[in-house]
Amino acid sequence: MIPGTAYLWLKAIHVAAALTFVGGVLAVSVLLAALPADPAIAAPFARGVRRWDRAVTTPAMLLVWTLGLILATSGHWFTETWLQVKFAFVLLLSGLHGVQSGRLRRLATGSAVRPLRTAPIVLACLLVIALMAVAKPF
Repeated sequence: MIPGTAYLWLKAIHVAAALTFVGGVLAVSVLLAALPADPAIAAPFARGVRRWDRAVTTPAMLLVWTLGLILATSGHWFTETWLQVKFAFVLLLSGLHGVQSGRLRRLATGSAVRPLRTAPIVLACLLVIALMAVAKPF
């Protein structure tokens, strides 16, 4: 069990990292849906966003997972249904981030990719994750 003050700090950092991660995934979702089909125009934008994704969004995701697992272990919550549902949506969001990263990589090198419209999925995941974490409905 993590002492009270340390638990609160870990939880606060976990939430801040989660907001950073989801914000990055949502921003990339909007960019991938809005970029023009011409790779010559899209590539410079994709390179800049890819740098941000690699420097900020990916480390935030790793921090979210690390702290989330520490907090779940501390609270002995792995058998709780709310946490299992939350993990499923966090896994979906992490997988979506992987798909987006691949698209950004291809766009940054000048390859054409089909538009990817995932913002509604990101927002739905965020909603379910927040509800599970705060309300713990089951």
